[in-house]
Amino acid sequence: MEIILKEDVINLGYKNDIVKVKDGYGRNYLIPQGKAVIATESAKKVLAENERQRAHKLAKIKADAEALAAKLNGVSLNLQAKVNEEGVIFGGVGAAQIAEALAAKGFEIDRKAIAVETVKAVGAYTAVINLHKDVKAQVAFEVAAEAAE
Repeated sequence: MEIILKEDVINLGYKNDIVKVKDGYGRNYLIPQGKAVIATESAKKVLAENERQRAHKLAKIKADAEALAAKLNGVSLNLQAKVNEEGVIFGGVGAAQIAEALAAKGFEIDRKAIAVETVKAVGAYTAVINLHKDVKAQVAFEVAAEAAE
């Protein structure tokens, strides 16, 4: 089944993309949740007209994302986590902790836009931030053990 996405869906596509999905996924989840519509010929024509009208707005959004990516590529984060004697982190460090650290530095980034595996050990890592469908930034972060009290 071909659908037109009405919003970004992680691991599927971005807003206004035409994608093929299995019938059940489209009819039982994406369409009822308001995340997609069926890609009929008339819907494709409406989409093409809307895209043509929005082209200049999208260029500005992409330029803003590229400017933010340029600022983020130089950022380095230091995160503290509780660890055991072997250096294994209790719980883990994930996108939520990275988003909080970025917010403390003045960058409001949605945690859902941060692609990083949950970190379970002390060390240096890199997170990828999806700012736009064509713009990604990389942020280096280091996880260290919290000081003992």
